[in-house]
Amino acid sequence: QVQLVESGGGLVQPGESLRLSCTASTSVSAMGWYRQAPGKQRELVADITTGGSTNYADSVKGRFTISRDNAKNTVYLQMNSLKPEDTAVYYCNTKIVFKDYWGQGTRVTVSS
Repeated sequence: QVQLVESGGGLVQPGESLRLSCTASTSVSAMGWYRQAPGKQRELVADITTGGSTNYADSVKGRFTISRDNAKNTVYLQMNSLKPEDTAVYYCNTKIVFKDYWGQGTRVTVSS
């Protein structure tokens, strides 16, 4: 079993930045960030393989960067130029033998 713990969320104004972190209790392979805004479906924000290949939702391309530190079993999401529409609870995710594991979520609020 693996536990995922996110941190780094908070309240920021439009245009500001946040850096989210997710640390796994064990070594994991592919990891991703999802988000869910009130009244909306959970959506993939970005993911990254062990080798470093990345994928981003169109809405965050050019603004967000996903990265990982395999030695620390940690994945990061650098979020720049934040917009009000980025407001959501952000969840860390990984899959092990086709089973999903989720963190508890960290809330990001972008508001002036």
